[in-house]
Amino acid sequence: MAGVLAPDPRRRLPGRGAWLHLDPECLDRAERRSAFPRALRVPGPLDTAAVRAHVDSVSTYQSGARETPGSNTPGSKVDPS
Repeated sequence: MAGVLAPDPRRRLPGRGAWLHLDPECLDRAERRSAFPRALRVPGPLDTAAVRAHVDSVSTYQSGARETPGSNTPGSKVDPS
């Protein structure tokens, strides 16, 4: 769909991509600064609803994992590669 951002956690979708920390504050900042259209080289605003839902779900999951010291919960870390 044109004008809609899609999360790609497995990094497998074709085309340009934009990196984003899995932090709602980073997403807010990127939206305020119109970073996505610039990074993806597209005109106009983009719908970030799907990305926001993904970031919110991951950050909620990770915040629960941080409450338990020494947690070995899969997915509690972000792959830096």
